[in-house]
Amino acid sequence: QLQASGGGLVQAGGSLRLSCAASGRTFRRYAMGWFRQAPGKEREFVAAITWTGDKILYADSVKGRFTISRRYAENTVYLQMNNLKPEDTAVYYCAADEEISRTTDYDYWGQGTQVTVSS
Repeated sequence: QLQASGGGLVQAGGSLRLSCAASGRTFRRYAMGWFRQAPGKEREFVAAITWTGDKILYADSVKGRFTISRRYAENTVYLQMNNLKPEDTAVYYCAADEEISRTTDYDYWGQGTQVTVSS
C-alpha cells in the first residue's frame, strides 16, 4: 500500500529524491514519515509531515539538507535529499499513521529503498 522508490548510488554532496506512493487506500488524512536503517543499526527517524502539512519534523542529522513534502492529488510523499553524506547510506522506509511522531510507532510501512552515498 506504500511504495517507496528513488533510491540509488550517489557521490557525497549529491542529491536524490525519494517518493512514497500510496495505493489501495487513502492516506491523505495520515501523517507520513520517513525512516532509515543502516546495516547493524536500529531503524531511525528522518522526517515526518502531518496530513495538513502544518507540522514538519526532522532529525537533527538531516535538518537543513532534507525536505519532506506531499502532494495530495497524487497521494505521494517526497523526501528531497541534498548534500548527501556517506553516513546517510541506509535503506529508507516510508510510513503512515494517524499521529505524527519521531518514533517507529507507525501503523503502515512501505518496503525500503536503498540509498548509498560514496565518499
